[in-house]
Amino acid sequence: MMHYPLDLASIIQSKSYEEIPQYLLSIAPLIVSAVLIVVVGFIFSNLVGKLVIKGLRAKGVDPSIHGFIRTVITLILKFIFILSALSTLNFDINSFVTALGAAGVTAGIGLQSSISQLASGVQILANHPFKSGDYIDVGTVSGKVQEIKMMYTVLVTVDNKRVIIPNSYITSNNIINYNAENRRRLDLVFSIAYDNDIALAKQTLLEVVRKNELILTDPEPLIAVKEHGASSVNLACYIWCSSDDYWDIFYYMQENVKLAFDEKKISIPFGQLDVHISKE
Repeated sequence: MMHYPLDLASIIQSKSYEEIPQYLLSIAPLIVSAVLIVVVGFIFSNLVGKLVIKGLRAKGVDPSIHGFIRTVITLILKFIFILSALSTLNFDINSFVTALGAAGVTAGIGLQSSISQLASGVQILANHPFKSGDYIDVGTVSGKVQEIKMMYTVLVTVDNKRVIIPNSYITSNNIINYNAENRRRLDLVFSIAYDNDIALAKQTLLEVVRKNELILTDPEPLIAVKEHGASSVNLACYIWCSSDDYWDIFYYMQENVKLAFDEKKISIPFGQLDVHISKE
């Protein structure tokens, strides 16, 4: 295959402008080849990206990282095809890569924050502290993980607000993952008056617990006196459940314990304050 040297700069410097059309015609086959390489390469890269997604789904990989992996792979492939097209045009690839590297260093200095976000995104994907669908606490933000992006993670709060958190914020804060384990313990405290029957109150709590099939019997529920408060005796009620049933059981206990206490004439006291008046 015949190669045509790219000497447009020398033509312009010599002001031989009448040679430009002839020059462009001479390299037309190379330009067409380069364009075809880029077009076919981009189509191929997008096809590979789709195949990667199918493969990740078949392997059961977390859907939230599918887009991230596809983007990285397609960008690498497209860059390779662009270099191949430039090579067809007889560009000095080594000089191009060197210049690109120098430009990357310069850009990196100005994009330190973005690079930090990207590095944090890679760290999240590598360590898997959470996955799509998990309910997490990060700093002062909590919600269900909807998507993990290269630069940020998307959470949806319980009241359906979309929260976008920079990945560097996530990796620099404590993460509480409520779905990491299949079971959770629900810690509740119920207060009764000092003149109430403690044994009756404990039995009533146990009855309420036993009526709900979602509450696990292994480990056994723990119901005991936690402390003597200023205005009440506080009973601890520790029960285990599936992580997915946590909030259903929480609200069940709040309502049904109150109804059961009312039925058994067990009072939930208000805060009390004794005031002693001295005649002096």
